[in-house]
Amino acid sequence: MKRKVSAFLRGLLARAKTLPQPPTTMKTKTPPSPTDFHLGQRLKAELARQGRTATWLAKQVHCTPENIYKAYRQQWISIPLLFEISKALDYDFFKDCSAYLEREKTK
Repeated sequence: MKRKVSAFLRGLLARAKTLPQPPTTMKTKTPPSPTDFHLGQRLKAELARQGRTATWLAKQVHCTPENIYKAYRQQWISIPLLFEISKALDYDFFKDCSAYLEREKTK
C-alpha cells in the first residue's frame, strides 16, 4: 500500500511542477521609505542650522541627550515630544508633517 501512495504522490508532484507558478511578490501598498520623510533627520538638521546641541535641546524638553540622539534615528517622533521640541526650537515640525501628508495624498 505504501508504494501505491508514494507513486500517487510522485505523480501529483510531477504534475504540480508543470502548473504555472503564482507570482512571488504580492502587490501591496508599501509604507513610505525612510528616505521619503524622516522627522529625526529634520530635527537634527534644524538643530545644526540653529547652532544648538542635543544637550541643549534635552534640557529644554526635560529629557536626556540620549533620548534626543534616539529621536535622530527615528522616522517619526511622538506628538508630545515633537510639540515640546517645536516650542523649544521655535520651528513648526507639524507643518513639515502636513506637507508630507499632502504629497502622499496626491500620489
